[in-house]
Amino acid sequence: MDSKIAKYRMVYDHHTHTIYSHGKGTIEDNVKAAIAKGLESVAITDHGPGHLTYGIDRNKLPQMRAEINELSQRYPQIKILLGVEANTLRVEPFLDVAPEERTQYDILLAGYHFGIPHAGMVPNYLSSHTGLFGGETSTLKVKNTAMILDALYYNREHGNHIDVLTHPGDKGPFDIEDIAKACADTGTLIEINDKHKHLTVEEIKIAAAYDVKFIIGSDAHIPSKVGSFEGPLARALEAGLDPERIVNIKEK
Repeated sequence: MDSKIAKYRMVYDHHTHTIYSHGKGTIEDNVKAAIAKGLESVAITDHGPGHLTYGIDRNKLPQMRAEINELSQRYPQIKILLGVEANTLRVEPFLDVAPEERTQYDILLAGYHFGIPHAGMVPNYLSSHTGLFGGETSTLKVKNTAMILDALYYNREHGNHIDVLTHPGDKGPFDIEDIAKACADTGTLIEINDKHKHLTVEEIKIAAAYDVKFIIGSDAHIPSKVGSFEGPLARALEAGLDPERIVNIKEK
């Protein structure tokens, strides 16, 4: 490990997936992995219910909550949160987790994903895989950015505040500067993701110009990836970001 990276540790990982969406491990598997990494807290944030193939089943939320309550008794050394990674939409309420559902979760993450109706799925897929539709001044970029801003502002105003915006810039063209301004305005953390390349070094530089805080998320889909932060931290340092602006990274 690079000596600059070795100086730091991840305090908590609030972006992990389980078999309740399309992760490979159970909630307990992720909890045990988090404990092994020395984390103080872990969040189970399976994909929002609007995803066409692997969205969370709303009917299983009570089962997940009961499981987390039981595991919290068994593993008192770590805090376990029930969250969700909601999907952004172009239509109200701009997320597939509605304001009236917010009380079911301890933490709300949100990001753009393929496989979501009313979110520009086809043009974004083509843009990501072929380069079509995705220029700097493209209509797609304008629509994608507006979708994120609508999700941030609408849900803040309706009691459904987004805690973390996940991997902005992934799976389509987005205006990172406008998104960073909105995250600063709404008090939303911007994620530097371990599974995906966003934020990139250049995107971190753009976002860092605004009064916004960052968070590293492992986006673990297998338990062994829970607590992974080295890649995102390396990108942050390359971008010249002060690690103190990353809320879940501390010096050892």
